[in-house]
Amino acid sequence: MEESYFTDFIHWLKVIKNSSPHTVRNYTIDLTNFGGFMKEKYPSLTLKDIQRKQLREYISYLNTQQLKRKSILRRISALRSFFNHAHQAGWLPHNPTELLESPKAEKKIPSTLSIDQVEKMLKLPDTQTCFGLRDRTMMELFYSSGLRVSELVGLNKQEIDFSAYLIKVMGKGKKERIVPITTTAAEWLQKYLNDIERELKEEDPDAVFLNKSGKRISVRSVDRNFADYLRQSGFAQRVTPHTLRHTIATHWLENGMDLKTIQTLLGHTCVSTTTIYTQVSTQLKRKVYEQAHPRA
Repeated sequence: MEESYFTDFIHWLKVIKNSSPHTVRNYTIDLTNFGGFMKEKYPSLTLKDIQRKQLREYISYLNTQQLKRKSILRRISALRSFFNHAHQAGWLPHNPTELLESPKAEKKIPSTLSIDQVEKMLKLPDTQTCFGLRDRTMMELFYSSGLRVSELVGLNKQEIDFSAYLIKVMGKGKKERIVPITTTAAEWLQKYLNDIERELKEEDPDAVFLNKSGKRISVRSVDRNFADYLRQSGFAQRVTPHTLRHTIATHWLENGMDLKTIQTLLGHTCVSTTTIYTQVSTQLKRKVYEQAHPRA
């Protein structure tokens, strides 16, 4: 199959659709994998010859590779995007993925922390140091507003409104949204931004959170820092920045916030994504019930 079509599609993703580097990288890997499969099994097949039969064979092949269902779904999504573009661009008379069935995604219940565990986590950083102060501020923001890691590391000083306790974040698909922060999170932000050591190290005048070189901290560094604190915490479950996002969403729901508001605060495109927290809430209530009821 002609690789030039993949090259043109990736170029379209980058330049026209302005997709994130993460999406471009994943789609490149996924389409390369598909191209390799087709080249080996159907060396003489052209793009116009591909039908649902070949796509189903590819999906069957993926199922034999011991891949996680999430990875398989991502590869199928890449194919759908590619063939949809190929049809719209006039490369194909029809889109062979239109009636293609996908395996159902597994709905995993997200891991969350109790309020006591959150308090313990927040006390782990040594706030007498600049980086401990930074890490505590990050944790406060994650729990305050349910931010994604990418949204937190991308936060700029000018996007913080301390008088209104609001911040502007750039979410998925480069969609901006305004998110409230707690007074506690705002206080920690001010402490960190006014820290003398931070000011002396600052190389990026816009970035809120800095690394040891004074530049904007990366997602990878935040994840690595959380792994270090997890080792200190003694928690049995894996705790990531996303765990705090799941946790505050569940706590909002437990305290009476409606799903539509939670959807808006988290930046979910559709409310069906947010409904997963109702399952978490039900599980937590059941656990408390069983622990408290003498005959449960």
